[in-house]
Amino acid sequence: MNEADVIKLFKCLADKSRLQILKSLIHEDMYVELLAQRLDLTASTISFHLKKLESVGAVTSRKDQYYTIYSIKEDVFKSTILDLIKEESSEAEIQKEREENYRKKVIENFFVYGKLKNIPAQRKKRLIILEEIAKAFDFDREYTEREVNIIIADFHDDFCTLRREMVGENILTRNNGIYKLVKNDK
Repeated sequence: MNEADVIKLFKCLADKSRLQILKSLIHEDMYVELLAQRLDLTASTISFHLKKLESVGAVTSRKDQYYTIYSIKEDVFKSTILDLIKEESSEAEIQKEREENYRKKVIENFFVYGKLKNIPAQRKKRLIILEEIAKAFDFDREYTEREVNIIIADFHDDFCTLRREMVGENILTRNNGIYKLVKNDK
């Protein structure tokens, strides 16, 4: 089920009468007049709701002599909400592009000729800056505190704050005065 279908299904289910119809159809297949009688609604109201439910694939219909019999389509409801949410969004690429543009804008605003103008106050921006500085470190290499300070000082004079922030954000690990870059799965 794609994202648009999931949205239509959720909108359709956000109605008390439709939920009552589905609850009735769980127990047995029914025709419009029987549902109208059981739920104390008019046949035209039941027909309207059944058409909505059928359009989103929640129920199916079949002809049986003079009646149209409706059944709940159980496989639609066997999916968990998590399964439906995990479906790839058509917006995913757009969101990724927005995030990348935001990241570039932050880097452009805070760096001038490779030097950090100031440390951002906002955590989200600060994290982007710290990740950018982390690119100067090599994986699988151990650094002394002095080496870390020298590398960070190339970006900004307040290397102590930046070093502490990098450890706090788990970009660098510190163990007995030895620093290592943490592998990031991004």
